[in-house]
Order: sequence, then C-alpha cells, then structure tokens
Amino acid sequence: MSPDNSPAAPSGGLVRASDTDRDQIIEVPATASAEGRLTLEEYAQRSEAALVARTHGDLAGLTADLPAAPPPATATAVPEEITAVLGNESRKGPWVVPPHLAVRSVLGDCHLEMQQAVIGQHVTTIDVTVRFGSTTIFVPDGIDVRMTGRAVLGAKSSQLRGQPRPGAPVIVVRCDVFCGSVTVRRPDWLMLRREAREALKADKAIEASRLA
Repeated sequence: MSPDNSPAAPSGGLVRASDTDRDQIIEVPATASAEGRLTLEEYAQRSEAALVARTHGDLAGLTADLPAAPPPATATAVPEEITAVLGNESRKGPWVVPPHLAVRSVLGDCHLEMQQAVIGQHVTTIDVTVRFGSTTIFVPDGIDVRMTGRAVLGAKSSQLRGQPRPGAPVIVVRCDVFCGSVTVRRPDWLMLRREAREALKADKAIEASRLA
C-alpha cells in the first residue's frame, strides 16, 4: 500500500504484458535464431513461453541473454498492406517481398505465392489478421517458416515438409485469427505446371527475339 492507503503501483517487472508486448518480444528470438544464436528448438520454446507470459518480468527473462531488438521502424518503413474485404486478393509471379508485410482478410481470401517471389532480406515478417476469412501462403521447399500468434474459433497451420536449407530466408508469420484460417503450404501441381508453361513461353519469346 502507498502512504495514502491507495494500492501501490506494481514494479516494472510485475506489470501485466499486452499482446503487443508479447509480439515484440517474439521478434527477438526469431532474429536470434536466424543469426544462429538460438537453435530452432530453443526458438520454439521461447516463442511458446512468450505467448503465455503474464508480466513484463516473464518476458524479460526470455531475452536476457540476447541482443536487444532493433529500434522501431521509421515512417518510411511502413509495412506494405494486402487487404481482402468481401473478395479475393493475391500476389503471384516474380513479385518483390518487402521486409514487413501486413495481410488482412475480412470475409475474404488472400493468396501469397512466394515460389517465384524475390526475397532480398534474410528475415521477412508477415502480420496476418483474419476475420471470417482465410489467408494461404505458398512457400517453396527449403524456406524457413515460423508461425506465431493465436487462432480463436479458427486455425493456423503449416503443412511444409522437411528441414529448411542452411542459410535459407526466414519468414515469420504472426497470426491474429478469429473465425478463419491461416495456412502455409507448398505450391500445388497446378501452380507448378502454370509456372513451367510461363517459363517456356518466356524462353520462346527470348529465342524468337534473338532470331529476328
């Protein structure tokens, strides 16, 4: 109790953690794992602990032996947004993936096809918010995908197989799902056939231009 008999304010470590606090802390072990400071098992353990942490003190203990998180992004680094409301939205082909991508699906369906995407950074963060909709992220073999977050009356799942290749790009998918789904999976055969046809068409066009 304080001198005036009012309840004393909790010390910093006892302050209740918010969802934003948990999400920010999860980025620290994700980056550390990408840099080789933590194993995948250690990353998974700390991420799970962060999601159920109750106080700032609980969160602080998960990153005490790791470098501090980078400073907040500036106004020039606002994440690119992809939004599907009562409709469908997709990214496919050789599109450039930004370091931070925000995906929002409300009574809609978002598709991100990353098998031909250009990923220039080692760690890519995708924030996915779903309300009565779905988001599907198609990822080629060998990419290191890590899913965090929560799904209420919905689902988040990764259907990838095998281990990521050494030094592969890391994609952190942070989910906020209510009555919907977020799925990470390999491209299906129809996508691969379409891409093969497009590549063959491009090769023929290049050859025709050389002969012209």
